[in-house]
Amino acid sequence: MPSLGDRETFLQQVEEILDSGHFTNGGRFVQEFEKRVAEILEVKHCVAMCNATIALEITARALGLTGEVIVPSFTYIATANCLQWQEITPVFCDVDPETHNMDPAQVERLITPRTTGILGVHLWGRGCDVEALQQIATKWNLQLFFDASHAFGCTHNGKMIGGFGRAEVFSFNAAKFIHCFEGGVVATNDDVLANRIRKMQNFGFTKFDHTEYLGVNAKMIEISAAMGLTNLARMEYFEAINRRNFELYREHLKGIDGIEFLSYDENERNNLQYMVLMVDKARLGISRDTILNGLHAQNIIARSYFNPGCHRMEPYRSQSKYASIHLPVTDSLSDKVICLPTGAPISPTDVAYICSIIRFIVANRHTLMDSNVNQLKKSFAKVA
Repeated sequence: MPSLGDRETFLQQVEEILDSGHFTNGGRFVQEFEKRVAEILEVKHCVAMCNATIALEITARALGLTGEVIVPSFTYIATANCLQWQEITPVFCDVDPETHNMDPAQVERLITPRTTGILGVHLWGRGCDVEALQQIATKWNLQLFFDASHAFGCTHNGKMIGGFGRAEVFSFNAAKFIHCFEGGVVATNDDVLANRIRKMQNFGFTKFDHTEYLGVNAKMIEISAAMGLTNLARMEYFEAINRRNFELYREHLKGIDGIEFLSYDENERNNLQYMVLMVDKARLGISRDTILNGLHAQNIIARSYFNPGCHRMEPYRSQSKYASIHLPVTDSLSDKVICLPTGAPISPTDVAYICSIIRFIVANRHTLMDSNVNQLKKSFAKVA
């Protein structure tokens, strides 16, 4: 379930929107949301949009990208699709096994005469090796921008993620740490780029009846901005809940050989939106999918991010230019990672229960190995 700010405050804002008759086209709540987000991210410009996928597409177009753009495969499919949708070829790069972020050592060897940009992803809210990627981008005269969908409120080397590269795109989808029901923003310190992006997200209009760019309708609506503002007011509370749950998960599951949590740098700020477990089948004796099936059998919404990597999903896996791609780290992580539920709706009791299910599966691994969801439901029923 999504985290929610103060319900009464939000409903009061909805009443204001209804009374005003100003539902879209950069009303008061969208303007206030953009201003507040820019302050948090410590950037000059923040352009709110209907969702982060469209925000990535518009940013790529505003940057003039063509040909090929290098992107990690271990990410949500929207990161690649925002390029392919515009007939820009995503060139999939492997990731670092420790950080799960795009490996700069792999990036440079993928550059060709058709390469125009690099799209990094701050996975799990942990910053990419921005400095190394910027050095490569500068050397080869490439545009560097970031998918920061996981990283709202997070830092890299003590600096807020939001101002790196030419631009950074954040998601405010209902599943995110801070949400607007649905929404996204582009953050940048580039005045010219911000102006171009703002026009593109409103059909290219620069005046009431005059356009200068090819644009679409990508505007955030007022009610989404109102939800975003409501949730921003409780940002520190949500962060504290996530930290509490993170520590509880680690405590309840410690000592299980073959299960480990992804660590976070205590010197950096992280929203801890993602409780990332890695399952080593060789050590644990069961696969990640058996644990995942067991959780699903108990109606616990856990996810196997990102399974498979983008290069093994359609439309990419069926295209000849992707057929010979070998990304060993991405493929390995895709078989190991589980994200457990967290956020304000998840209580300490919920965490304890989820961990008890995992411990039950591990303790009975010899009989439950490779069981599907229905088989696991029967197993749980026997001991209920």
